[in-house]
Amino acid sequence: MKLLGLLICMVLIQPATASPFQGKAKWTKLFNGKDLTGWKQVNGKATYEVVDGMIVGSCVSDSPNSFLATAKEYGDFIFEVQVKIDAGINSGIQFRSHQRPEDGRVFGYQMEVDHRKERSWSGGIYDEARRGWIYALELNPPARQAYKWGDWNTYRIECIGSTIRTWVNNVPAVYLVDDASLSGLIGLQVHSVYSPEGVGKKTYWKNIRIQTENLQPTPIDNITVVNLVPNTLSELEKQQGFRLLWDGASTKGWRGAFKDQFPEKGWEIKEGVLSVLPSGGAESAHGGDIISDEKFGAFELTFDFKFAEGANSGVKYFVDEKYLSTGSAIGLEYQILDNERHPDAKEGVVGNRTLGSLYDLIPALKISDIPRVWNEGRIVVYPDNRIEHWLNGRKIVEYQRGTPIYNALVARSKYNVWDGFGMVDKGHILLQDHGDAVSFRSIKIRELK
Repeated sequence: MKLLGLLICMVLIQPATASPFQGKAKWTKLFNGKDLTGWKQVNGKATYEVVDGMIVGSCVSDSPNSFLATAKEYGDFIFEVQVKIDAGINSGIQFRSHQRPEDGRVFGYQMEVDHRKERSWSGGIYDEARRGWIYALELNPPARQAYKWGDWNTYRIECIGSTIRTWVNNVPAVYLVDDASLSGLIGLQVHSVYSPEGVGKKTYWKNIRIQTENLQPTPIDNITVVNLVPNTLSELEKQQGFRLLWDGASTKGWRGAFKDQFPEKGWEIKEGVLSVLPSGGAESAHGGDIISDEKFGAFELTFDFKFAEGANSGVKYFVDEKYLSTGSAIGLEYQILDNERHPDAKEGVVGNRTLGSLYDLIPALKISDIPRVWNEGRIVVYPDNRIEHWLNGRKIVEYQRGTPIYNALVARSKYNVWDGFGMVDKGHILLQDHGDAVSFRSIKIRELK
């Protein structure tokens, strides 16, 4: 009877709902609820004060982004904070961040607190003063609904090795693999204001805590991975069925278009990078295009690319060698182009030859982000023939091949001479030699069913 009573008591004292983040590691408070001991202001002129157990940051005029940063730097950790912002302003949580020695400017990873309801990227990762957006929540639509406007939100960041994961109110937001910074400060951002109406608006933080020892990562959620460590596959990518289409070291799995072997000239493999060597800008006149040995139908392809000033190239899919051509092999093309310096950006119709476009058919959505040194392209072909082009985590083209609209676009394009253009069930993946210096790495693919 005593044992039964003890069991009943144990059940009654359990919490109604268990947190998915319960573990054995010990939490340490980073904010004592009374003053700013352990914190220092870096960058900007925004004011920070302690009010009723909260850190309150207030926007001021004529100030760049301001940060209240930890006095210590942190490498591997699990961090939690509750945050809310007044309507109309922006904020974020910096982590693994640093200051530039020349001017003190803070740079590094930031977990976004987004003021724009129409965008709703709270929980995404912005690389402050370095690379811009590296995980926008267009990649994870369910997470865009997690943030509670005008209320407290629980933010969680897990940094373990090169793996960075975030949650908003227990909803997984980001799965990022990156080694640009493996340690650094944690900072609370008060953003610069966009208009006089923003002056005096506030951001609030409370219940700030961290784990740094005996870290136990949360079980993996099945969300999109952005992996910026070259030519590697994370455990989640492997679980999702991705594999390297190029191994990062050899010509295995690739050959020249209309050839049996990999080109003897015009291409270079060096330090994990596959590059087209410059040869005067002519199309397939030096080494020529290369194609995958395999053919693919429905798939998701990701690839990193960078290009020299003024360069032109492309990644083609559904390439069919039955179409003989004097230049590049024929297939649907994800355009790679220096929009500012190459004349092809002004050719075609309504910009359908610009970076990320479905070449000569559909223009890419214009995004304001400045292209990075290395950019991530993504092509998704669904089994129902819906196709998407992505650039640095932003969807920039969406269409469906075989529809009347698609057929009309082909009919008015340079491809109207190729019967059944782009409509084969399976085709090769192609990297284009357009005579300009363009490099590729981290070429990955998974087949979709």
